[in-house]
Amino acid sequence: MAATGAPLLLFTDIDEPGLRTLEVYERRGGYESLRRALEMTPQEVLGQLEASGLRGRGGAGFAMGKKVSFLPRGSMDKYLVCNADESEPGTFKDRELMQKTPHTLIEGLVIASYAAGVNCSFIYIRGEYRLQADALDAALSEARAAGFLGENILGSGHSLSLLVHRGAGAYICGEETGLLDSLEGKRGNPRLKPPFPANQGLYQGPTLINNVETLSTVPSIIRMGGEEYAKLGVETSTGTKLVSVSGHVTRPGNYEIELGIPAREIIYGLAGGPPEGREVKCWFPGGSSSPVLTAADLDIPYDFDSLAKARTMLGSGAIIVVDDSTPILNVALKVARFYRHESCGKCTPCREGTNWTVKMLERIASGEATPMDLEIMASVQEHIMGNCLCVLGDAMAMPISSMIAKFRDELEAHIESARASRGLEGLAGSELVPVAQGAA
Repeated sequence: MAATGAPLLLFTDIDEPGLRTLEVYERRGGYESLRRALEMTPQEVLGQLEASGLRGRGGAGFAMGKKVSFLPRGSMDKYLVCNADESEPGTFKDRELMQKTPHTLIEGLVIASYAAGVNCSFIYIRGEYRLQADALDAALSEARAAGFLGENILGSGHSLSLLVHRGAGAYICGEETGLLDSLEGKRGNPRLKPPFPANQGLYQGPTLINNVETLSTVPSIIRMGGEEYAKLGVETSTGTKLVSVSGHVTRPGNYEIELGIPAREIIYGLAGGPPEGREVKCWFPGGSSSPVLTAADLDIPYDFDSLAKARTMLGSGAIIVVDDSTPILNVALKVARFYRHESCGKCTPCREGTNWTVKMLERIASGEATPMDLEIMASVQEHIMGNCLCVLGDAMAMPISSMIAKFRDELEAHIESARASRGLEGLAGSELVPVAQGAA
């Protein structure tokens, strides 16, 4: 579904029966962009990607065209890896694309490989996405049989091998270098950078890594032209974006929006807002790893730079809404426990910091903490951020820091209330029980 007046690019006819098949996909114009791209030179295709201003849709928001240009030219083995390990809590847009229109991703991959001079490509998909992986495998078979993959694609002289690799359900493998280690058959641990994947990635060769949505957007850019695509959205955040909206909203789901619209239009206009009688307490604009914003921030334009100025990030485009029925301590505990569980343990600040943060939050819940513990916990988050090989530690520290800063009064009230009623209520199994009426 699109925001009012926004064009549908990725979600055009997304619910058409049989769209995942080559027959239906071609009937609605599929692979025409590939044909057009192969009539251009690789440098001309790259020029269209750069002119579009397309920024990566996986989380980092780095310009795709510039990322492709970083790959060295020459006859060495180069690789293109699609990151389909969609493990960020609250994110489920890539799942819908792969399940309903897998040929869009394949077409985008072939075009990107042509622009980058790549002949070997992989789709690394999270282990839980069995249905989506099966859909991709079936689409790959159709594409190979029709000449859209393999040797001498459509007589252009460009060749590409493309394989689907199924992960084993580790969040850390969504981090690009952890993904590369996993793809090579190793334990999924982040690598020290530099060297960066563009110079030394998969099998030590130059490697381009892009997200599913990013690559799926490429056919639209070639069809429209890079400059025309850049007219959508705002100057530094061009085009449309898929957002996954979940949590306390009446119409959760995936929506295609034009970047730059107010967040209120997404949360209230598209997703219906919180249940009747409730108000937005806080919301994550880019998945569980993004610093939270409050109801006072709903009119911020939803684009990369506007959210960065608000000291948060667009991330993967996953908006998680929390209403005023939920204690902020519950939210903080769920976030911290998730990242503690998913930490690979390689870096001390992340391994120890995530575990320590969970224990501190549990102390608050059980009535053992004092207001001073909030200062200590905030300080620990500062020492985690920027001191790990990858951003998993930051992914916990950033939202936890924002919750301490924005909801300090509530947390202090919870501490006092819990201390007053210590021994009566606390943790029940893995779920948090509010210690007293009005503790939120």
